Amino acid sequence: MSSMKNRPVAVVTGASRGLGRGIAIALGEAGFTVYCTGRSDRQAVGPWGGTVRDTAELVDQAGGKGIVAICDHLDDFKTEALFKRVDAEQGRLDLLVNNAFAMPDWAVPDGNFWERPLSLWRDMIDVGLRSSYAASHFAAPIMVRQRCGLIANTSGPGGKIYRHALPYGVGKAGQDKLAHDMAHELRPFDVAAISLWPGLIGTERTLAGIAAGGVVGDNAGNLPHIETPFFIGRVLAAIHAAGDAMTLSGGTFYSTELASRYGVTDADGRLPESRRPLFGAPLYQPISCEVGEAVHDSGV
Repeated sequence: MSSMKNRPVAVVTGASRGLGRGIAIALGEAGFTVYCTGRSDRQAVGPWGGTVRDTAELVDQAGGKGIVAICDHLDDFKTEALFKRVDAEQGRLDLLVNNAFAMPDWAVPDGNFWERPLSLWRDMIDVGLRSSYAASHFAAPIMVRQRCGLIANTSGPGGKIYRHALPYGVGKAGQDKLAHDMAHELRPFDVAAISLWPGLIGTERTLAGIAAGGVVGDNAGNLPHIETPFFIGRVLAAIHAAGDAMTLSGGTFYSTELASRYGVTDADGRLPESRRPLFGAPLYQPISCEVGEAVHDSGV
């Protein structure tokens, strides 16, 4: 896909490192123009390094077009400016991946919610959930105008079960509900919204935990569930190529179950195991499958 005009256009928030970087690179492999957002440009922010400029260069190397988009998603004016820029430069937006999230330092002392710092709420709800809402708010008019597009939230089973700090679960539950309810309002305009539950993701942080003998959020016995950071990006590229996102809209999905549906494997050739036996079905199914107010199983 050599012509810039013919490239599908994506915005991936929180693309400096980890899952966001992997998603952006995988979309680059599929020929996307990818706006890689994050606070960091030339100088890495945080202990895990990585900048959006690094990510954009890797998108280019993968065969796509990476575009640096410095944006603090806590600032609504900067978020709005980002999507005005995308619209002005590209005239369209095919995919928004809401991935911005401030992962806490797990060295913060354990304890009940009243014993932990209030800053955890800001990190997980404001940087995570609220920024997804704001990005979707500014992306939706572009997609509604063109009458197509997909908004995908990265989430996880923490939205259903108790997991990590209390604000973590609230944020994940909110990502799933946000996608589900956006889907209802976007449906008349043929724009889809979904939420994705990955397995254990082999990010820099997770791999460091494995090397140290402990895995954040899972244990060594669950390593068949591990996914590379590229896996969800491959799944999203397959959904775009298939053109059937509206059949998924409103649902929450295990990434590996969608991969099976679309014939996608991870970067290492595996199909990671679903964590459904561990955590059960997500709460929200596609709105096209709903009967009355019932929402049950989004297994595919």
